[in-house]
Amino acid sequence: MKTIDLHTHTVCSDGSMTARELVRHAKECGLSAVAVTDHDSVDGVADALDEGKRIGIEVVPAIELSAQSETETHILGYFIDINNAALREKLQYAKTVRNERQNEICEKLNALGFALTMDEVRELAGSDILCRAHFARLMVKKGYVDSVKQAFDEYLANGRPAFSGREALTDTEAVALINGAGGMAFCAHLHLTRKPPEELEKFLVRLKAEGLAGVEGYYTEYTPQMQKEYQTLAKKLGLCISGGTDFHGAFKPHISIGKGLGDMSIPYSVLKKMKKAYAKTKGGTV
Repeated sequence: MKTIDLHTHTVCSDGSMTARELVRHAKECGLSAVAVTDHDSVDGVADALDEGKRIGIEVVPAIELSAQSETETHILGYFIDINNAALREKLQYAKTVRNERQNEICEKLNALGFALTMDEVRELAGSDILCRAHFARLMVKKGYVDSVKQAFDEYLANGRPAFSGREALTDTEAVALINGAGGMAFCAHLHLTRKPPEELEKFLVRLKAEGLAGVEGYYTEYTPQMQKEYQTLAKKLGLCISGGTDFHGAFKPHISIGKGLGDMSIPYSVLKKMKKAYAKTKGGTV
């Protein structure tokens, strides 16, 4: 069976591989298609597309937008035009907001007694594209916590003392931005919305009315029951499903591309149905 992974990250956000390395890795692992979905960035997509053509693996141009609704929400965008002017402008603004948020996180960690500087975080990240995972890894490196998970659970996760929840976009704006760039918008990792079933359904009904095309129906952290429930809900609401592992390379070594924790398998038919829906709603092919 041909398999895919439509949720991965590179050094252009919080992954460990370059876009070209990730595409080669996907090919080596036997995948038929892969999407690079960096947080609020399309900087790696052109290289990913070029590498895919070179070695013979399908690459979907994509992004993962951070947004705010009642809770933090991530909206995946597939088949986007990475050169869309409105998208580029908003991503530049998002970068500014993200940088302000990182400064807030650093200040909060300092106030909690952790001796960290932004220069140290940038050095560890190897770029100016920073996120909470970089702070977590620096905390591990300095011996303040035993693991990235502990850093998030005790300090960096939503509701913890060093969390900063500023986002550049609302969920409505994120969906509109993706559609405006010619893409399809999907709500990522539904369990992280932390909404009970009835609230989740109302949330998705609202977003569908605003242009949401689908939800992430396969995801590394879903239990079999979650996967079944989310896919059933998508069908009920007339939404497509996508699927991905949230691969980050060495920064989440327990997650394998295309396989998640080891037993995951996302059939190519998922992507085929997404393309069919794209043709029906957008009037074109991808």
